[in-house]
Amino acid sequence: MTETTRASAAAPTAWVRCADCGTLVYDKRFSRGLRVCPDCGAHARLTARQRLAQLLDEGSAQPLGRVECVSDPLGFVDLRPYPERLAEARARTGLDEAVLCVRGLIEGRPVVACAMDFDFLGGSLGCSVGVQITEAARTSLRLRIPLLLVTASGGARMQEGVLSLMQMAKTAHALAELDEAGVLVVSLITDPTYGGVAASFATLADVIIAEPGARLGFAGPRVIEQTIGATLPAGFQTAEFLRGHGLIDEVVPRGALRAVLGQMLRLQDPAEQAKRVERVEQPEQAEQPEQPEQAEAAEHAADPSPPDAWATVCLARHPERPTTLDYAAHLLDGFQELHGDRIAEDCPAVVGGPGLLNGQPVMLIGHQKGGVDLTERRRRNFGMPSPGGYRKAARLMRLAAKLGLPVVTLIDTPGAYPGPDAERGGQAVAIAENLRLMARLPVPIVAVITGEGGSGGALALAVADRVLVCANAVYSVISPEGCAAILWKDSDAAPTAAAALRVDAGELLRLSIVDGVVPEPAGGAHTDHARAAALLGDAVTAALAELRPWDPQRLLRDRGGRFHRFGLGAAPSAG
Repeated sequence: MTETTRASAAAPTAWVRCADCGTLVYDKRFSRGLRVCPDCGAHARLTARQRLAQLLDEGSAQPLGRVECVSDPLGFVDLRPYPERLAEARARTGLDEAVLCVRGLIEGRPVVACAMDFDFLGGSLGCSVGVQITEAARTSLRLRIPLLLVTASGGARMQEGVLSLMQMAKTAHALAELDEAGVLVVSLITDPTYGGVAASFATLADVIIAEPGARLGFAGPRVIEQTIGATLPAGFQTAEFLRGHGLIDEVVPRGALRAVLGQMLRLQDPAEQAKRVERVEQPEQAEQPEQPEQAEAAEHAADPSPPDAWATVCLARHPERPTTLDYAAHLLDGFQELHGDRIAEDCPAVVGGPGLLNGQPVMLIGHQKGGVDLTERRRRNFGMPSPGGYRKAARLMRLAAKLGLPVVTLIDTPGAYPGPDAERGGQAVAIAENLRLMARLPVPIVAVITGEGGSGGALALAVADRVLVCANAVYSVISPEGCAAILWKDSDAAPTAAAALRVDAGELLRLSIVDGVVPEPAGGAHTDHARAAALLGDAVTAALAELRPWDPQRLLRDRGGRFHRFGLGAAPSAG
């Protein structure tokens, strides 16, 4: 149903018009029917409270305690200050944030449930939402009872910049812990579920069900249509489309949800889970890891005056910057590129293989934009991977873990490819699975952002023990042009958006998103590939020298702690 009908769900009147078929329905009848049109079956959007009231046994809901987290980490202002938008959303919905987390019962079976509310800033994934979802997962882990995730979101929250992107990694790590402990996770996809939520916890569940007509995808239909210059077919990305392409388990009408969920929850026997508690190690609170040695390089690499964010974006996109294969040629002896995802594809936008870095074996994986030749850049899809690219990267990471090789990732992408074939191939799922895999990979991982670090497409190779950034590289939740078009209503405001998003190396270091800044030759890495490679090689070698002695338990504990801290407590003051 369209926004007219959804608005009526929040503010009941005598009659409700179904915007899908035009039928007038008496409001009380509409409510009794769980806000589903009796004529055409269209499902109107529910608030988080309505959703939990429908799913949980009456009187069983017990709110989970809130965890303190940052509220405006960037001091973000577009046409309005971000705190004003938050205050308005809280007043309109009566919620503190875009998710409501509770313990309760469904048909007498215990569950921890998280329901997202699209009316709260589009259900966007910010620091607070990530923290609450993670805390709910930890509650589920502690109690050994299933976790239910009810999703409704437009994606990551732009106003919190790359910190919102980190919530994808944090929640993926939390669900990985539930996997290892044998705790059931169920996702209920409601309309719409896009972006960072689709590419993290929404698609990492053991069982994924969706309401009829609910849309799920990494890229929204408008972005895809702009990319391909054509109109998408009717029903694209809907629940029925997703089931037909093997991306979800079932489409379940709202009236049948309680019964289906009750059946799922019966798979998890609380008594049996209690017996397993002693066999599953409880997650330890990670200690604050020491700052890596290479972070000192940031002091001489950084310009004492604040950089021009837009100028840095332009340098990061320079077509002559070294590519992953350029770095491999300069740094690795015996590099052997390995191809294919072993399913159906060899995505040319991701390359990787083993080689020797200063005599030590590593697995190198990175984006490949294609250099200065336009034909080659097109062949490489400008460094925008398909699902097969992420699955190839995952295959090489598993091989590295099998052989005990450290993983080095080089990140330079505008983002994951937003095309219809990528959506059919499960782009969101491929990204989410990489986040979960990297969270628990038992070998050292060093990631370096060498150019553009574009949103979830970059994060899918950046869940690492040490994350470095080249001095003229950027890392962002959304492109400055995209942010400007949405929040400023003017794509020409991209330079202003770039500054507000705090995408440059100095800001990323201040926010602790990265652990160190890799210096570049004067004028930028594109001016001297050999020197740029030598500087990057020194930084990666120093990071690996620190990490190699660590046992897998310490690696996993500290890596989890690194991402868990993002969004907690007070953020550094905005510069």
